[in-house]
Amino acid sequence: MEQALKDKPAEEFVRDYPLPPKIEDISNHIKIIFNGIVVAETYKGRRVLEKGHAPAYYIPPGDVKNDYLAPAENPSFCPWKGEARYYHLTVNGKTARYACWYYPDPKKEFESIKNYIAFYPGKMDTCYIDEEKASPEPAKYYGGWITTNIKGPFDKGKEH
Repeated sequence: MEQALKDKPAEEFVRDYPLPPKIEDISNHIKIIFNGIVVAETYKGRRVLEKGHAPAYYIPPGDVKNDYLAPAENPSFCPWKGEARYYHLTVNGKTARYACWYYPDPKKEFESIKNYIAFYPGKMDTCYIDEEKASPEPAKYYGGWITTNIKGPFDKGKEH
């Protein structure tokens, strides 16, 4: 029983995350499934923590099945990270438009996520952190992943 309690991740309150955001290297097992296929899997991810939002998980491009990705139009801009580019994801005839994003030329403070790919959990079948299924945060524009240890309230933000 004590071992199980030690293995449980500590509670994190999104109100305590920093602004500007920060990046953390993580060794958790991240797995993303779309249309029944594992499209990304890693133990070498990074997460971005930003005040009021669930963590966004970034996956090294070598750990994503890039054959399923097609560049999307319409970049967006983050005042902290810079210009974001998007991919559509198509697996066996099923497409999720604007399924994931990346920063090809991020601002200096965010160079460690250059070309890493982050997926919107609400557009995937399932996103796992270790063995736990993550849920999307309420604001659809943000790509944060909510797990049982991540506590709100979550910023609703502006829908773009």
